[in-house]
Amino acid sequence: MASLVDNYEQQYAVLTADITAKIGRIRVQSGGEKRAFVQDVDRQIEEAQELLEQMELEVRGMNGTARDRLRGRVESHRAELKRLTQEFQIAKKSKEDVTEITIEESWDNNVTEDQRKRLLDASERIERSGRTLQNGYRMALETEEIGSQVLKELHEQRETIQRSRGRLRETDAELGRGSRLLSGMIFRSLQQRIILAGVALMLIIVACIVIYYSFKS
Repeated sequence: MASLVDNYEQQYAVLTADITAKIGRIRVQSGGEKRAFVQDVDRQIEEAQELLEQMELEVRGMNGTARDRLRGRVESHRAELKRLTQEFQIAKKSKEDVTEITIEESWDNNVTEDQRKRLLDASERIERSGRTLQNGYRMALETEEIGSQVLKELHEQRETIQRSRGRLRETDAELGRGSRLLSGMIFRSLQQRIILAGVALMLIIVACIVIYYSFKS
């Protein structure tokens, strides 16, 4: 089960990284492109919530310290997703919308100095969130570039290994042919030795017969 939770966490990490990058794009885009990113993030947030629910189901079926440890990780992921959802809701609104809402509420409700200060603090927090999202988007692009470079290097290494395997197969085939040729030469050499030994034995026998009949006569 722990390995399944790890798998869910990997999917969740990839998904939230993509959500963070797209939230950064939403803040700088407008029109149809912005709407497309908003739709993608809506769908991805739902997928992330489903992954968290799957993780919670797996953790409930565990026992001992592993369950407590993984439960803490799931709660941390849920808090992170909640933060991303809030940042997404802020990013969907343009700066003009936020400014207009603030001005209207200030005039209509005749806000006090303390309320105005809180509004300014909220506006600053929004700006800081925007800068954080932009930095996250930049880091995501850099990570994507590094990942592409790593994949390219892995592809080149794979091609090198495949070429090396091809050369090894060719060398193995040459060694096989050489081994068969050497075995044939050894076999023919043994045949020749056996034939020479047989001829020599025959000559010795003939010589003995000739000598025997020479003495007998």
